[in-house]
Amino acid sequence: MIRLITDFDGPIMDVSERYYRVYQYCLAATRQPDQAVQTLSKKDFWRLKRSQVPEVEIGVFSGLEREQAKAFAKLRKETVHTIPYLRYDMPVPGAVETLERAQRLGFELTVMTMRRVRELDEAFERCNLGRFFKPERRFCLSDTYVKTVDVKDKPLLMQKAQAELPPAPTWMVGDTEADIAAAKSAGIPVIGVLSGIRDRQKLLDYEPDWIASNLVEALDIILENMGLGQVSA
Repeated sequence: MIRLITDFDGPIMDVSERYYRVYQYCLAATRQPDQAVQTLSKKDFWRLKRSQVPEVEIGVFSGLEREQAKAFAKLRKETVHTIPYLRYDMPVPGAVETLERAQRLGFELTVMTMRRVRELDEAFERCNLGRFFKPERRFCLSDTYVKTVDVKDKPLLMQKAQAELPPAPTWMVGDTEADIAAAKSAGIPVIGVLSGIRDRQKLLDYEPDWIASNLVEALDIILENMGLGQVSA
């Protein structure tokens, strides 16, 4: 049995529409009624997000004064993970089929995410994704958890998983530095995917063991490295 630990947002869920809608809302809410702003296209906005341009700078690029941009960034942080906007998340093309394939091949599927329970449950129910992850294979934040920073919080989730799960050959798939940090803290191989919120250069900076376009390619990398490259299901 091979354990596949995957992040949720990025490898499985495309969050770009949610983030862009929140950007549009926060820009409209922060600007003065007669103030001219330049709403970025989704493509340009997402390029900035994936290269980790700070939220304040995105506000400035959009025509806000710097103090307004600080308010814009604060509102964005308060809004981006709220339930009304989570409904804009949709599965990454090929992700569901890849989870089904991994399941057929006998992988133990485990999800590890910085979402809170209510945020994960929303997507599980709306997109019928809970079927892939048994309750004891779901590692996320409680609804009352006080976040610090992801690169510190996610290794704590990995520590919890290691304490609770039986030993097994394990691989990690994620799209951010937090996923890579969590995997490295546990000494397990990690694949960074480009279907999430970091671009190739940023992923290279954090040194995953492999970079793949998406979960589809990530599973193929795992199978090849486990000597199962010709296996199909």
